[in-house]
Amino acid sequence: MNHSIFIYILIAATVSLIIRALPTTLMRRQITNVFVKSFLYYVPYVTLSVMTFPAITEATKNPVAGYAALLVGIIVAWFRKNLFETAIMCCLTVLIIEMFL
Repeated sequence: MNHSIFIYILIAATVSLIIRALPTTLMRRQITNVFVKSFLYYVPYVTLSVMTFPAITEATKNPVAGYAALLVGIIVAWFRKNLFETAIMCCLTVLIIEMFL
């Protein structure tokens, strides 16, 4: 297989350009549909969740520690603690569980 890296770069740049330029060319006016607006509002959160949740269990030696950290993180965040405190509690949870399992 003798493929040039420049072909791959050109294809990636073209696809990236189409994904970014197509919505701006097709939609000339402001979106007024409530469903579409709420859908577009939550897309970044869903994307981040889809990337983060599998990594929570795969980043630890034991998946039980990952699930426990997820549960602790949800509980700590529910009580309106900031991101730093939530991350510290999750890390401590993983550390403690992996020490005993």
